[in-house]
Amino acid sequence: MIIVEEVQNQHQKKEFLVFPTQLYQHDKNYIRPLDNHIEEIFNPEKNKFFKGGECKRFLFKKDHKTVGKVAVFINKCYEQDQPTGGFGFFDCINDQPTANFIFDHCKNWLQERGMEAMDGPINFGERDKFWGLLIEGFEEPLFGMNYNFPYYKELFENYGLQVYFEQLCFTRPIFAEVSRVFTIAYERNRRNPAISAQPMKKNNLEKFAKDFTEVYNKAWASHGEGKQLEEAKVLKMFNTMKPIINEHISWFVYENEKPIAMWINIPDLNQWFKYLNGKFGIFQKLKLLFLKQFKKNEKMVGLVFGVVPEWQRKGIDGYMIWEGTQHLRKHTDFKITELQWIGDFNPKMVKIAETLDTTVTRKLATYRYLFDRNKTFERHPYL
Repeated sequence: MIIVEEVQNQHQKKEFLVFPTQLYQHDKNYIRPLDNHIEEIFNPEKNKFFKGGECKRFLFKKDHKTVGKVAVFINKCYEQDQPTGGFGFFDCINDQPTANFIFDHCKNWLQERGMEAMDGPINFGERDKFWGLLIEGFEEPLFGMNYNFPYYKELFENYGLQVYFEQLCFTRPIFAEVSRVFTIAYERNRRNPAISAQPMKKNNLEKFAKDFTEVYNKAWASHGEGKQLEEAKVLKMFNTMKPIINEHISWFVYENEKPIAMWINIPDLNQWFKYLNGKFGIFQKLKLLFLKQFKKNEKMVGLVFGVVPEWQRKGIDGYMIWEGTQHLRKHTDFKITELQWIGDFNPKMVKIAETLDTTVTRKLATYRYLFDRNKTFERHPYL
């Protein structure tokens, strides 16, 4: 018999954080997320989505031993064709009846609140963290990325969950041969005296926040689900990122003084955080400073890439990437770059990633379960 416990007290909160470490203790690729990053998601004072939503966490126990956990939630900002709830932070032993019990619990909780479907595993927040089930490429996860055993796919699909969309992760070795298309574009634009490239500098974040906002809003406003950014919020984000900004790996391109393209990367924090065992107190912060100084980080993560419409298909992307790549090869230890996931429902962005000489090395999937089993299932529409 499985006992359900709602996570309420400190002991239960600790068990919610610790259970995955027990489950994955023999998996060399598992990296424990920082406890405070998880707890902030479930803190109404830290997570704005509580203002219009509801979220609960549960532990599932058998014979006084934890066999699974999950968070289940309603986010009113998550607009779908039918009222759709979500579940995430799912972990479970390799046992289908136990997984079915957990999924049923999520379904019943959501149905009681008027939902007609559930998506998972997703985050009670934005899509940039803890979103999707890993289905291919079982390697060390990037910072903020879900990781799970291969058997989770069977647990999901045997229950009846269906792939709503796939999340593609594109990778490129830093020292791989660069496409001749890029080098030709580089030479053509390099000879244009109006064109220049600059790396982002920490001592001038106001300028780069302004330039980022301008390029992003022009480049992505017309791409489905694109949203306008505010300069003040971008500057706040840049200041938050300041301790981890590497001044050799984020680049802007200008026509005279006008920003026309940008390529934003950060080090993969998990290459340092994997040594902290989920903790981030004073000792761990000191250890992080030591690791940043003496432990080579060979993986960087591509966050955003954009070219303003009037400069698209003119080789500016090739110019920027080859200019930046030549520089970071000389001044950093990075050997690989991986882009944050792109949904397969967004062929424009997938095409852009493919033109950057990348290959898909990791896939995650967002699953959906319709409570009315007679209703026709449809995948995420293309943008």
